[in-house]
Amino acid sequence: MRQVVVSDTLPRPAGPYSPGVIAGDFVYVSGQGPTDPATGKLVQDSVQAETRQVLKNVQAILEAAGTSLANVVKCNVYLADRHDFAAMNEVYREFFPTDPPARTTVQAHPPIEIRVEIDCVAYIPR
Repeated sequence: MRQVVVSDTLPRPAGPYSPGVIAGDFVYVSGQGPTDPATGKLVQDSVQAETRQVLKNVQAILEAAGTSLANVVKCNVYLADRHDFAAMNEVYREFFPTDPPARTTVQAHPPIEIRVEIDCVAYIPR
């Protein structure tokens, strides 16, 4: 079974992709940037503010799929500047305070002017 995750409260995709796709007992969340779904504008105050908005977006997609951050098994974090690692990690820890998921963090250059992008895979308990 494959099902696209949709909700009016999610940020609109910036291209031809789904915010999340459920396949079996897992949801695959597309890379999320710091778009505020209420305004459609990017949050660009700081790396911490961007990371917080990105993880709120990830959280909203997971909840729309019937799961939560507690069930994330793997995250990929993409930073425009590797020197932002500590600032990103400070906020990331707030969202995953205990038993965090497996994670890879790399420096990458997103196609738009953002500092942080995160995708993940989460288990959907049945």
